[in-house]
Amino acid sequence: MPVRKALLALLAALAVTPAWSAGTGAAAVRQAPPPAAAPDTVTVTVDTRAGLGTVHRAAVGANAAIWDAHMNDPEVARLYRRAGVAAVRYPGGSYGDLYHWQTHTAPGGYVAPNTEFDRFMGTVKAAGAQAVLIANYGTGTPQEAAAWVRYANVTKKYGVKYWEIGNELYGNGYYGAQWEADDHADKSPAAYARTTLEFVRAMKAADPHIKIGAVLTLPGSWPDGVVAEGDEANWNHTVIPVVAPEIDFFTVHWYPGTSVVTPGDDVPGMLAAPPMLAEMLAQVRADVVALAGRDVPLALTETASNIGRNVHAAALFATDTYLTALENGVFTVDWWNTHNAVEKAGTVDGEPDFQDFGLLSSGVCAQPPEGGPDAEEVCQPPVNTPFPAYHGIEILGTAVRPGDGLVKAAGDRPEVAAHAVWQADGDLAVVLVNRDPGTAYPVRIRYGGFVPDGRTPVTHTFTRGAGTIVRAEQGRPDAQTLPPYSIMTVTLKPAKGPQAGPPAPGLPTATGTTVSWPSSGPRAVSYEVYRQAGARARLLGVTRRTSLPLTGLAPGETVTVNVLARDHAGRTSRPSAPVTFTVPTPADSACAVRYRVTQGWGRGFRAEVTVTNRAAADLTGWRLAFRFPVSGERVGSGWGGAWTTGSQDVEFTPAAENTTIPAGGSVTAGFVGANEGAYPSPTVFRINGTVCTTQ
Repeated sequence: MPVRKALLALLAALAVTPAWSAGTGAAAVRQAPPPAAAPDTVTVTVDTRAGLGTVHRAAVGANAAIWDAHMNDPEVARLYRRAGVAAVRYPGGSYGDLYHWQTHTAPGGYVAPNTEFDRFMGTVKAAGAQAVLIANYGTGTPQEAAAWVRYANVTKKYGVKYWEIGNELYGNGYYGAQWEADDHADKSPAAYARTTLEFVRAMKAADPHIKIGAVLTLPGSWPDGVVAEGDEANWNHTVIPVVAPEIDFFTVHWYPGTSVVTPGDDVPGMLAAPPMLAEMLAQVRADVVALAGRDVPLALTETASNIGRNVHAAALFATDTYLTALENGVFTVDWWNTHNAVEKAGTVDGEPDFQDFGLLSSGVCAQPPEGGPDAEEVCQPPVNTPFPAYHGIEILGTAVRPGDGLVKAAGDRPEVAAHAVWQADGDLAVVLVNRDPGTAYPVRIRYGGFVPDGRTPVTHTFTRGAGTIVRAEQGRPDAQTLPPYSIMTVTLKPAKGPQAGPPAPGLPTATGTTVSWPSSGPRAVSYEVYRQAGARARLLGVTRRTSLPLTGLAPGETVTVNVLARDHAGRTSRPSAPVTFTVPTPADSACAVRYRVTQGWGRGFRAEVTVTNRAAADLTGWRLAFRFPVSGERVGSGWGGAWTTGSQDVEFTPAAENTTIPAGGSVTAGFVGANEGAYPSPTVFRINGTVCTTQ
């Protein structure tokens, strides 16, 4: 197909008749095309004082499935190693709730030859990776899972650290749709939570050092927010408080094109989705902190583009998605899948596409959907040929390694995504993703907390049509040209060489508006607290203590801060991990507001707002105003009065019978909202301009 396509394009080009302007004589003069407008410069800001966390050793992962006959090809281990894949999940999505490891069977599914657990572990070890295993919740037992732990880590000494309790159990039919096997009589989220604790206790009795994860839904993805008849809360709000005391991490899955990008959206919509992922992960983490009392780690154990799976844009999506997830509290990201299958051969974004989720080709053929029984088959490249998404993960290895620090970066145009990694050796890597297929952008890079040494940077670039990543020394530390539809990593040396400052402070905590943190040790003589403000870090205060009351913060606003230590020589540490908190609203306000989401269905929700008059006198002629935290939220229709909305700002005017709230009285109204991705609750409400207590 590619050869035929190229030949047709060449013939078409030769057949084009040039545009000529007839002159007055025998000769004609060709008209010069108008000059193309120069693209605007993109400004990227990087600030190493705004830390986003440390890269986990299992950060870059992929899935492997027992129905994949090529799962353990020797070439697969080599390709894993080349791309820096450090975690491999087994036995494959929903097969996790069918698979019985002792017999290597999955009743109701297909098991390919040579995909046994021990063979899989041979591939994992050859790749220098580690396994992430799905314990069979749906058709298995805690005892079966404990026996697998014992076999893997005691008998075979594989040292498998990460285990999940089932796959997408919310798809067990309890909410209507069923794709996940679940033989339990009670399929409710409450039953999943209770039984998960049985799994945890049995498995940790076999090996107390393992880490175990439980399944959550992602905001904006069905059935997040759905409350079934007879339940008091949705899946997440039921599961989190029960399992949090004994669980080590939570797992979520994300497939834009089914959950975020609306039906009919194309590749540009898919490429624009990663910023929404950041909002969704923030909402999950906020729910976890509120319900569990601590920030439990997250694992994104399945993700892939659902649009243009085998085209170049999937590489851009992969790079952007992995880094976005890692910057927002995820410790491992696992692509679905290593090999998959042809679903619909055709053309997407001008390129051949097989609708194959795999990183690597399965080497299979299929008839195009438009063809009849005699139509010529369309074949994939030879087995184990990397698709573009593979290279989108591979290029991460030029910037990201375990132990490196993720720091804040952002561009000022939506066409260019920016990320940054402060490497453990002191170098800084800036990762740029150009989502525009037709424009090369000049990029100006500004730095905070880091001074490059001025030498020509090393770049690694993956462009459309390329089969490899190209290394070069080009541009300047503050200026690069980013090719169309490309991924580029820019690596810079620090001006003064690696600086051995004091150790970074431990994870901060926030109580009210006071931030506290563990000591960095005797080398630290002072601490600096920085607030993340866009892509910049803004100094809030300096102290010799290990806590600092923060001032000048607005009630209800969400704040993210880092702490740096400084030694006698003036050298600073790397930033602490970030802590995010919401500034409390006044406890003694004359009004109070309770906002509660009562139902959700993935792309919409129902919310109830109760306003209480806490003053000694009646409240008359009142209006309520608040602002949605993210741009994807909006009010559709409401009741109890008039709801008006502009962008993220909402105003409510009560119906005539509720224009007066007596002292101590309350009024409740509500609305049906729509959301694209996350739908976090507003944090500050005003009555006639007065900030109310948020309950």
